[in-house]
Amino acid sequence: MTQKTENTVWHAHLVTKQERAQLKNQKPCLLWYTGLSGSGKSTVANAVDDILFQRQSHTYLLDGDNVRHGLNGDLGFSDEDRIENIRRISQVGKLFVDSGLICSTAFISPFQSDRNMARDMLEQGEFIEVYIDTPIEICEQRDPKGLYKMARAGEIKDFTGIDSTYDIPVNPEIHVKTADQSIEQCALQIVNYLTENGYITK
Repeated sequence: MTQKTENTVWHAHLVTKQERAQLKNQKPCLLWYTGLSGSGKSTVANAVDDILFQRQSHTYLLDGDNVRHGLNGDLGFSDEDRIENIRRISQVGKLFVDSGLICSTAFISPFQSDRNMARDMLEQGEFIEVYIDTPIEICEQRDPKGLYKMARAGEIKDFTGIDSTYDIPVNPEIHVKTADQSIEQCALQIVNYLTENGYITK
């Protein structure tokens, strides 16, 4: 883990997370979408974000590729860089939750230990692991970026599901099977979870 900067002190805010959430009339949380490349993480997360926006919820979506265009643009895809990628985004997600938002992150995040680290940064009930469960055969058929084809040809190294490990979530709060449901059905499954557990109102 990166060393903390010396000679710094945490500065407490006058406005609390609870007050920000009350103003927004919602319970802040971090929806952590995880799954193989091509599983549908970003597509489902976007569909959920759109539904929540239409319902006037306050949200933000952090997409893996988008974040690598800026904040994490200096990182590659080795195990060490993947761990640092998730560490950084976990800290950013925590800040969004502190602001009272319902924040979504769509990252492969292949290691269970990293997802546990993200969970441990937040209070009980604030981390919601969303496992986008799609068979690798279907992910390869979709292959929207042509990455599986390149990985099979040896043109990409450390590719999750091919020559790099993916730890299947042990007990995710939400288990979504995109091979069995439409994108809309998947999105509604997640929105229904948020409603049933008091994160948003109907």
